[in-house]
Amino acid sequence: MPRYRITIEYDGSAFVGWQRQPNGISVQEAIETALERLTGEHPRVQAAGRTDAGVHAVGQVAHFDLDQPLPIKNLRDGCNFHLRPHLVSILDVVETLESFDARFSAIRRRYRYRILNRRSPPALARGQVWFFGKPLDVSKMQVAANFLIGHHDFTSFRAVQCQAKSPLKTLDHLTVSSHEDEIWLDVEARSFLHNQVRITAGTLVKVGEGAWSPDEVLTALRAKDRSAAGPTAPAQGLCLMEVGYP
Repeated sequence: MPRYRITIEYDGSAFVGWQRQPNGISVQEAIETALERLTGEHPRVQAAGRTDAGVHAVGQVAHFDLDQPLPIKNLRDGCNFHLRPHLVSILDVVETLESFDARFSAIRRRYRYRILNRRSPPALARGQVWFFGKPLDVSKMQVAANFLIGHHDFTSFRAVQCQAKSPLKTLDHLTVSSHEDEIWLDVEARSFLHNQVRITAGTLVKVGEGAWSPDEVLTALRAKDRSAAGPTAPAQGLCLMEVGYP
């Protein structure tokens, strides 16, 4: 039984998230339905990360098994054909080892959070950024971000409904940078807690707008209490950029 690894790009705006749910169409369901139509089989597609409703991806990775092998080109092009009109695209398909698991084999995940920081609202980037009209101080946001890098108890930075067994995570990389009218938060770790990146973004914006000092982010981290950190930033600004494997 061959196993395939796929790299996926999608606009999460119209989806209830990656994982199948009873209240709407998910990215997983869209891809599984396309594969069923192409192959006549019923493969289960398992992803590296279960992105929430409204979250996008340009480098999501998933795997699935088929009873009968298909040429790589046929899988990619045929699946993309059957994915229409959903805003999901299979960028790459490779046959991989049976031991490969898109989720558990991953050693790093990189996300980007985009903030449109100008007075005028977006026209072209609507649904892709968090529009924030008040000026933000990027240098102070980076000072605050530095407190979060490393191995910490991130209880203050995870959703109340997070199901992770432990709040301990190691944040390997967190940078705040300006790109014309946008501010990008680039975050990398082996894995993340539920809403960790969005809560981080919401908290750093509190610093950027001058409502908090950078030191207050350290205080929030040490509090180990969700109510101590900032708000959860909107989903549409978040994008899964890359998943790394050994």
